[in-house]
Amino acid sequence: MVHGTMVRRPVTLPQLQQKKQQGEPITMLTAWDYLWARLLDAAGVDVILVGDSLGMVALGYQTTLPVTLDQMIHHAQAVRRGVSHSFLVCDLPFLSYHESPEQALRSAGRLVKEADVQAVKMEGASPVVQAATRRLVEAGIPVLGHVGLLPQRVHQLGGWRQQGKTPQGAEAILADALALAEAGAFGIILEHIPADLAQQITAKLKIPTIGIGAGPHCDGQVLVTADVLGLSPQVPPFAKVYADLGTQAIAALKSYCQAVKSRQFP
Repeated sequence: MVHGTMVRRPVTLPQLQQKKQQGEPITMLTAWDYLWARLLDAAGVDVILVGDSLGMVALGYQTTLPVTLDQMIHHAQAVRRGVSHSFLVCDLPFLSYHESPEQALRSAGRLVKEADVQAVKMEGASPVVQAATRRLVEAGIPVLGHVGLLPQRVHQLGGWRQQGKTPQGAEAILADALALAEAGAFGIILEHIPADLAQQITAKLKIPTIGIGAGPHCDGQVLVTADVLGLSPQVPPFAKVYADLGTQAIAALKSYCQAVKSRQFP
């Protein structure tokens, strides 16, 4: 206790596991620089994800595919400077872990050593990803899995479509989730899958599930912060805009420009 308030301690992996056991939802949002990381940390977000979605949000790409490992390290370093309490996870970008478990270890090792992230996330559950998960966990690097809609496979999937709608598709996603848990993942992102499938996976797994467009039955929820704050030109159908900061920012910037032009500022 300090002046009658609880001292906020950094979020740890055992705490996230405990939240699942106690039925307390886990909060996760994305950050791509120091400014947003500081605000998310101050808001009490449990987990901050340096997602490769920054390729679209911060770098202007159409997909996440062009993002490089060096770019992820650069952004993760900035995010780390703004984080004091939230648990920090970073995406391994496209083709930084697909060749072999050794490549995944080198890539993840750079993120841990150079950006001080606490865990990494890989998409999918191919044999290589399962083996990479085991290798990273053996080396002491926590791994967050990701099944369902996989943005790094957007071309193969034919767009940003909901996955697991057929019995065969649902069975495959469930199998992927179970395989990643068996490989040692500490949690799994469930993206854009039917709510009943997410509920089934969540009930079968002992590790936390974090949903994004996967209904209300997951152990936690994640969204892209730009979507939550109305800063994205297009918001996915499963996201909710909690504040229209984009419109407010444009209005404020116009007011500033007008004040300068009319010599009302300074």
